[in-house]
This record gives sequence, C-alpha cells and structure tokens, in this order.
Amino acid sequence: MTVEKAYRKALGYLSKNPKTIRQMKEYLMDKGYDADIIEQVIVQLSNFNYLDDKVFARQFIESRIRYKPKSVFALGFELRKKGIEPALAKELLAEFKDEELALKAVENKKQAWSRLDESERRKKMTNYLRYRGFDYSVCQTVWRIFQADS
Repeated sequence: MTVEKAYRKALGYLSKNPKTIRQMKEYLMDKGYDADIIEQVIVQLSNFNYLDDKVFARQFIESRIRYKPKSVFALGFELRKKGIEPALAKELLAEFKDEELALKAVENKKQAWSRLDESERRKKMTNYLRYRGFDYSVCQTVWRIFQADS
C-alpha cells in the first residue's frame, strides 16, 4: 500500500463531507494503512487545507445552529466526539449563549405548539429543549419569553 493510493482514498472520503483529522486517521486505519503512511497523507491533506480541524469545527457549529440548534454543552460534546480538541471547541463556542440558541431552536415550533393548551405547550417546549441539551433554567427563561410573545 502506497502513500499515493492512501491519498486518493482519503480524497474520495473527503469528497462526501469535510472531516476532522481524527476521522481521517480512523478511516485510513480501517482501510489497513500503516501509521507512517497515514501521517504522510494527513500532512499532505493539511498542507493543501483539505483537513483543518478549526475550519471544520467552525462550519459544523454554524450548520448546527442554522439547522438543528443545540446547547453549547451538546455542541461541544458533538465536536469532541468527532475529534476536535476540547480547548478548540470551547474557544469557538465561547461566543454563543444557550438562551439565544434555545430561542432559535423553538422558533420553528411556535406555530405547531400554538394549538396546544398552556401546560401541554410548556411540556412540549421543555422536553424539546432538554433533548437538545439545554438545562432547566434555560428552558424556564425561554418559556417566559415564549409566553410573552404568544
């Protein structure tokens, strides 16, 4: 197995979605490549900016916030699962506040929940937010805002 073959395999893997360095290492290890070959491929990919954990993390956070908002804690957990260093995740997530993310998360649900009675609406919203990693105090704050807007 050559570096060139591993590099082509890695490019094919990257063509589907951006990846972290750890995800790429795991992929190439699963394909049976030696650690030396994997390191060479990682260096090549990094030199061409095909692999950049900071860029990956930033894009991941933006995508999650736009399409599937979660708490700062949940986003950090997802990033760490993908191989992003905790310090980098913390740095990139520092600008976000749970209350704002929670409000964004319930924005699309307002109309669907408007037909429910107050206690059922509160229960749905709280469960929805808790499932996305928001703590109870954030749920309470968002509920008060949600109630004022209704």
